[in-house]
Amino acid sequence: MPVLPFLLLGTRDHDEAAAAEYASVLRHTGLAADDLRHVRVESEPLPPLDLADYSGVILGGSSFSISDEVKTPVQERVESDLARLLDQIVDTDYPFLGLCYGVGTVTNHLGGRVDREFGEPVGAIEVTLTRDGLADPILAGVGEKFHAFVGHKEACSQVPSTVTMLALGVACPVQMYRVGSNVYVTQFHPELDADDLTARMRIYQHHGYFAPDELDELIAMAQASQVDGRQHLVLSNFVARYAR
Repeated sequence: MPVLPFLLLGTRDHDEAAAAEYASVLRHTGLAADDLRHVRVESEPLPPLDLADYSGVILGGSSFSISDEVKTPVQERVESDLARLLDQIVDTDYPFLGLCYGVGTVTNHLGGRVDREFGEPVGAIEVTLTRDGLADPILAGVGEKFHAFVGHKEACSQVPSTVTMLALGVACPVQMYRVGSNVYVTQFHPELDADDLTARMRIYQHHGYFAPDELDELIAMAQASQVDGRQHLVLSNFVARYAR
């Protein structure tokens, strides 16, 4: 176990979804509860953080979208808070893992393009590692190809010039990249297994990610998918590499 905890930053404006996300990240990182602190950025302004107090930062998913044309004051404040933190993280190459919402946040921060061109419906996809991905320790053990769950309205359609591509998809090409040596983002959800996805779909049934009457069909899809647990290695490898 690390001497210094990891920090999970949440932005989900739904108590049940926020608690479920924390539980799934906790379980699949292998951390104890005392070693993963949870700060919900949507609930209150992000306090000043001394990154030296943590082993690394994980940014969870979100109901917010970077490409939203109309944003609430809370969403604008969350984006501003995260942008200030990313200034520190990117400048110091600090250990960071952004899940789904992380792609949009970091891509936008680095001057890439985030839009609705490559959104993906809720489902399981095949992810293929690049040559750099095969060599990256955060992806150790996942194999050249693996399956993971996705579900997002927006995606990176133009990568920043400074990133290293690690994993690709078909319908949505950008599935994972690295900035510098220690800053990672994924479009797929390494924290979700079929049961986690089922719980999340029940929470977000009426939030526009899928037609509400498709819920039972999507649950059956998740249970029958080829998602076999290797996606979780992204989380456990991140913790193993950066715990201090």
